[in-house]
Amino acid sequence: VQLVESGGGLVQPGGSLRLSCATSGFTFSSAAMSWARQAPGKDLEWVSGIYDDGTTYYADSVKGRFSISRDNAGNAVFLQMTDLKPEDTALYYCATSLEVPAWILRSAKYWGQGTQVTVSS
Repeated sequence: VQLVESGGGLVQPGGSLRLSCATSGFTFSSAAMSWARQAPGKDLEWVSGIYDDGTTYYADSVKGRFSISRDNAGNAVFLQMTDLKPEDTALYYCATSLEVPAWILRSAKYWGQGTQVTVSS
């Protein structure tokens, strides 16, 4: 199993970024996929998740600003982030426990290496 995130960077408050996670090594179309983030000195936060049928989950802190989507043909999951705030600054991880929703278990079997998002003026 391989998860590779991309799309992070430095953005001003109010800006947008789109994170991508390219996957391989498992049956993506039947997997629940998630995004989690960790800021320095803070606990891991499960930001968003998407079931195989497209049903989504969002943490209260990002509802209305972030949108998760998936491309089953391309084996990829995305996180569109808008109206970014300094408190969104963190290392963002793509994660999966395959058919089991990692954001409910609050743990994942497989992780990407992370992509840094920094929101600052």
